[in-house]
Amino acid sequence: PRRRCPDPTMASPPPPSGAGGPEPPLQYSLLLQHLVGEQRRPRAWDPAALGGIPSPPKSEEQKVVERAMESCAFKAALACVGGFVLGGAFGVFTAGIDTNVGFDPKDPYRTPTAKEVLKDMGQRGISYAKNFAIVGAMFSCTECMVESYRGKSDWKNSVISGCITGGAIGFRAGLKAGVIGCGGFAAFSAAIDYYLR
Repeated sequence: PRRRCPDPTMASPPPPSGAGGPEPPLQYSLLLQHLVGEQRRPRAWDPAALGGIPSPPKSEEQKVVERAMESCAFKAALACVGGFVLGGAFGVFTAGIDTNVGFDPKDPYRTPTAKEVLKDMGQRGISYAKNFAIVGAMFSCTECMVESYRGKSDWKNSVISGCITGGAIGFRAGLKAGVIGCGGFAAFSAAIDYYLR
């Protein structure tokens, strides 16, 4: 019997992909590594590239103003003014709901005049305003100094500054009152900081 010769087209190997043949299939695992995997490159946030308004460079005057506003003295002064206003409003409010405002302890049966009531309300408002302003300035200045010393901005700054402020205020009445004031003001500061954060 005659042997048949093999077909030359069947025996030839497929051409390599670089020689103009078909490309290898896309591997989705490599694609996913570049999209969400370890080889993903984070994109820098640039508002100008997204059509936003580019911010111009800050002048030297703006930098000086920013440094002044971030200083401990400015923060203490701002807290002092805020405490004065809040304390004055609180004092006037408590005087308004107090039934003994304007009454003379020597003559409790005499009805006070409107001028006497307003005078007592003003005196109580000024007293509360001074106390709130002192406490606010002490707390803000202490917190700023503690934050500058530690180099961190967390809840511990509020607790430490609250303890120092409460201890300094309560220490005027004795050591025991200073310790109680330290603990109470620290706990109050921690609760306010937790609520605000």
